[in-house]
Amino acid sequence: MLNTNNKILVVGSVAYDSVETHAGKRVDALGGSASYFAIAASYFATPTVVAVVGEDFDRTHIEFFESRNIDLSGLQIKSGATFRWVGKYDPNNLNYRETIDTQLNVFAEFKPKLGAEHKSIDVFFLANIQPALQMEVLKQAGSKPKIVAMDSMNLWIENNKDDLLKLIPKTDILFLDETELRQLTGMKNLIEASKSIIDLGPRVVIVKKGEHGLLMISIDVENSFSLFACPALPVDPVIDPTGAGDSFAGGFMGHLASIGKNISELSSQDLRKAAVYGTIMGSFTVQGFSIEKLKIVSDNQIENRYNEFVNLTTIS
Repeated sequence: MLNTNNKILVVGSVAYDSVETHAGKRVDALGGSASYFAIAASYFATPTVVAVVGEDFDRTHIEFFESRNIDLSGLQIKSGATFRWVGKYDPNNLNYRETIDTQLNVFAEFKPKLGAEHKSIDVFFLANIQPALQMEVLKQAGSKPKIVAMDSMNLWIENNKDDLLKLIPKTDILFLDETELRQLTGMKNLIEASKSIIDLGPRVVIVKKGEHGLLMISIDVENSFSLFACPALPVDPVIDPTGAGDSFAGGFMGHLASIGKNISELSSQDLRKAAVYGTIMGSFTVQGFSIEKLKIVSDNQIENRYNEFVNLTTIS
């Protein structure tokens, strides 16, 4: 861990998830992209959450966020119910899940609002929400933060591609899974597709490959092209993969925030360490339902798993 006092802002969803896997099920468990991201990032930096919940949001969850030193000054509490998602995973293959129900509730009218204290934060993560809302956050920020990262999904690529293509050049790091990247660029080769994104302005493209890890294509501090393949960390048992991608992003961006550099100052080693820390945070998340495992991790466990990863991937 480096400077955990460095701040990072995340704009996304705070939700209640009802999930069923081969290991059992949970009803109305804490979820949402901003939740997973902020909790994972809180082991490396001080997150600020910009999101919306309903009046039914449990006070104990607010107390937990605060216990992790997560700033909730950007959390709006509106009249109505909190965003809810219900999903069921294939008991024989956790890569496949069925969405049973989605109730946007107060999230349907979510309008992110940044206070003066939020605009001074150096690292922004625009979690998976409509590209127009992500753009609105950047407009409110005024001057560009040191690092701006964003996530997206197939829905926005299909229905809001023009908005997405206007937003991407204003960001530094793009997170997409391999199917989304191919859909966005129309290219099958992931490296060439990533290079086409870098040509638009970002310096880093993270290609998420689920249980097969990730590819990272980047331009480093010396303006050199770099390719990094990072495997997933094998863990047992795997209980629930919900939130693993957002936890990965939280570990990745949290580590970068702790370094305190501008995007153009980041070396290949900085980015690769961030990818490993992100992988580690995702590996904790999948070992429990919701945030059950992620919330009880210790700094020592993170470092032990980092060393385990190094040993797993070192040749000599």
